[in-house]
Amino acid sequence: MTLALPGADGSLRSYEPRTEPLAATPGTPLTSRTVFSAAHVVADPFADTTPDSPAAVDWDATLAFRRHLWSHGLGVAEAMDTAQRGMGLDWAGAAELIRRSAAEARSVGGRIVCGVGTDQITGGGLADVRAAYEEQLAVVEEAGARAVLMASRALAAAARGPEDYLETYGHLLRQAAEPVVLHWLGPMFDPALEGYWGSSDLDAATGTFLEVVAAHPDKVDGVKVSLLDARREVDLRRRLPRGVRCYTGDDFNYPELIAGDDQGFSHALLGVFDPLGPLAAEAVRVLDTGDTAGFRALLDPTVPLSRHLFRAPTRFYKTGVVFLAWLAGHQDHFTMVGGLQSARSLPHLARAYELADGLGLFPDPKRAEERMRNLLSLYGVNQ
Repeated sequence: MTLALPGADGSLRSYEPRTEPLAATPGTPLTSRTVFSAAHVVADPFADTTPDSPAAVDWDATLAFRRHLWSHGLGVAEAMDTAQRGMGLDWAGAAELIRRSAAEARSVGGRIVCGVGTDQITGGGLADVRAAYEEQLAVVEEAGARAVLMASRALAAAARGPEDYLETYGHLLRQAAEPVVLHWLGPMFDPALEGYWGSSDLDAATGTFLEVVAAHPDKVDGVKVSLLDARREVDLRRRLPRGVRCYTGDDFNYPELIAGDDQGFSHALLGVFDPLGPLAAEAVRVLDTGDTAGFRALLDPTVPLSRHLFRAPTRFYKTGVVFLAWLAGHQDHFTMVGGLQSARSLPHLARAYELADGLGLFPDPKRAEERMRNLLSLYGVNQ
């Protein structure tokens, strides 16, 4: 049986689905790298909501997906960009997600870090930004989780120069109970973050970012860099103080950055490790044995899928992530909070299916094929 998949030019092409999944089973914790998957949330498809309503979350399915990631030895990065922070999931929903996921992590022995931002406010001055960060930091710490200090739209709007970033982050780091991860999210993920760290010149911005770290190395576990620029990440990680980790957030170049070179390597905190979880974990376990070539042989073939999911406008990558979770059987529907399932075209989703199926990512290829047929039928593609 073949599927007729639509291309970007409007034509249909024949595709023969894979019949056997990639063999990837739960395994031991990873040792050579610290790896977090930024996880998506599962919407409640029966909730009577609108795109601008508070998010209605299916908590059982959402937590089950986190148990899936933990079972493969991955950590979970909770309430991050992949969970649609600021794109369907508001702070009230994120706070509940943090509390529930942190409790679940304790119950199963899973590793977790949680996003701290300022998305409960839409403007204000620096004092308002600090207060918003402090409120969220308190929620994460009370839940017993480590914090990821996320980039703030409100801070980007309020700051007048690098000194405002130095003051704001210095204030937060001094009061953090435990070392945090500093997150630099580029404007390709969120256009409102243009000029973060006080400059649109990335060299100048990098200097300010490193100045924050250097002033508080005991309060920074690591930095997460999501700029989709491998050269810049390598340069930055070589300039970090000893003991401060670099977590790659580069969904275009992650295999080479995790593998590293003779001067170091990156750990990982990646949205693409949501759909790639079992395969990514298996690859890192191979790396744990010192087999870099074997690691690259497993992970390099996943890059075309990741580059497709994260193609511009990059911020809509979450649609492809949730789509693949539906095809893989981690949820019973293709519905997203905020109605974001409409953010990618049918040809885009068809190509995502084709690439993921080719990698063997679907535990039940037949179910994935049937769900893809149903979606195509809804769009008027007759098989």
